[in-house]
Amino acid sequence: MRNIELHIEELVLHGFDSGDHYRIGAAVEAELARLFAEQGVPPSLMTQSGDVAHLDGGTFDVAPGSRGEAIGAQVAQALYGGWN
Repeated sequence: MRNIELHIEELVLHGFDSGDHYRIGAAVEAELARLFAEQGVPPSLMTQSGDVAHLDGGTFDVAPGSRGEAIGAQVAQALYGGWN
């Protein structure tokens, strides 16, 4: 099993209330930890050494009234999917 260290220097999200950014960030961290634990390290990260300068998670739809935790989980899933 390979150990990885993930450091997200900046997470840029457009169209969200600034009051949600800490909840979204915490949810991203928790969901990424879950995804790595349950699904493992994506193959593209296994063959790559060093830093990933930029990862575009793409776009996704958020249901009106979604809580920061749900939004963060969607962000993490988009990021994780970007590595696959």
